[in-house]
Amino acid sequence: MSIMKNHFSTLLLAVIAFLCQACDDTTDTLGHSVTDIADKVIIEDATYFATTRSIQIDSVLSRSAYNYLGQIKDVETGTYVTAHYTTQFHILEDFTGNMDLLLPKDSIKSFDSDGMVCADSCFVRIYINSFVGDSLNPMRLTMYELKEPIEEGKARYTNYSPENDKDKGDLIRHQDGICKNRTYTIYDLNLSDSLRGQFAEKNSYPYISIPLNDEYTDKQGKKYKNYGSYIMQQYYEHPEYFKNSYQFAHHVCPGFYFKSTDGIGVMSEIYLTELHIYYRALHNGETDNAQASLTGTEEVLQTTTFINDKNTIRSLSENQDFTYLKTPSGIFTEVTLPVEQILNGHESDTLSAAKIVFQKYNAQDIANTLSAPENVLMVPYDSLFTFFEKNKLPDSRLSFLASYSSTYNTYTFNNISSLISEMYHKKRAGNTSLNWNKVVLVPVSISKSSSSSSSTSTINRVTNNLSIKSAKLVGGGNHPDKISIDVTYNKFGQ
Repeated sequence: MSIMKNHFSTLLLAVIAFLCQACDDTTDTLGHSVTDIADKVIIEDATYFATTRSIQIDSVLSRSAYNYLGQIKDVETGTYVTAHYTTQFHILEDFTGNMDLLLPKDSIKSFDSDGMVCADSCFVRIYINSFVGDSLNPMRLTMYELKEPIEEGKARYTNYSPENDKDKGDLIRHQDGICKNRTYTIYDLNLSDSLRGQFAEKNSYPYISIPLNDEYTDKQGKKYKNYGSYIMQQYYEHPEYFKNSYQFAHHVCPGFYFKSTDGIGVMSEIYLTELHIYYRALHNGETDNAQASLTGTEEVLQTTTFINDKNTIRSLSENQDFTYLKTPSGIFTEVTLPVEQILNGHESDTLSAAKIVFQKYNAQDIANTLSAPENVLMVPYDSLFTFFEKNKLPDSRLSFLASYSSTYNTYTFNNISSLISEMYHKKRAGNTSLNWNKVVLVPVSISKSSSSSSSTSTINRVTNNLSIKSAKLVGGGNHPDKISIDVTYNKFGQ
């Protein structure tokens, strides 16, 4: 037993000695290796200057969560901006499987003089999300029925109008088609104070109601009590037309065009447009009121047309004392980055950071100042339009998003080093255009989504900002050294 203990003690001492020696060697070597690597990394900072200019934009992609309607004076230019819009209506896919747009035909208790099912009444309602201007200003719109749908699969810009469709000509159904004039105010004076208070408490959207209760004649010359009756009879006679939004638009309702025809002083942001059909049906053994609704949302084709004074916009864009960000379609800021200056002689270094800040001028006349765009996208010049057509998102590599800071009055892009490096490598490879080192600042609207399992939200959509916004930025041709880019290189010494 004692012999075994002696052997075990000898073995244990040998192992401890070995481990101590190993620990000493490893610690000593590790310390030197870390120090050596740290000594070889050299961080170098430098500052360069970008140049900027304003560029006039005739139109932008007409794709947004909102439509716009009205006419307002641009207090900055003294000219007028007018907006019209079109919308189709959304039908859930495979509606024929459920047939739940309307109640079963044998339960309907509304009939016309010929014994056909019909609607008691029908209205189009335009729900207003927000507006710019005086809520008491009387405005006037005209709602036109389209004779055929605006085709999908083609990018529509804010200079598009169904009155002058390049492919189809005038798309308005003038003969026997719906043409309704409606005078309105945002603050509806026809409502009682109590009703208006109820809407406010419920955060309800104010809306413009357009009745469609006159006799309606379809394109085949058949007459109906009203437009809602036309929809109802089509539904029961041709359920295949209600299979999806495409079939509905091509066989039943191509959509409507809402044109601002009179009044100045209000620009409305339209949340959605709905078609409401009211009728009576048997429910639990009793005749009761029923309703069907079809909604024009961003799931279907919608377009907004903007009309403004192009000559005034051009004059503003030519100013060399500053640059503009002006929407809905007007002026963007083009930035020429000093790519070669930044990377020439630094080919073996790592460009780890490149920060650029755009300073907004303070407003001198508060009464005549438009609010600044909340979000601005930086995108390569050659991707200015395709970025939006392809529904891209900022990737923080070649496209970047900055939010307006009211505290510092700035738009800050913290690190565009990857973009500068990409531009430089493409230039050296000969794979560039004339605008290879240019980016454009574009005012945008963003949509976010959040999951139930996380408190954070992610951007799921970026579109051109179509609201009335404006900002003057420091820069321009007369101030080429105002836009600094602060860069950081990582060098490895010998």
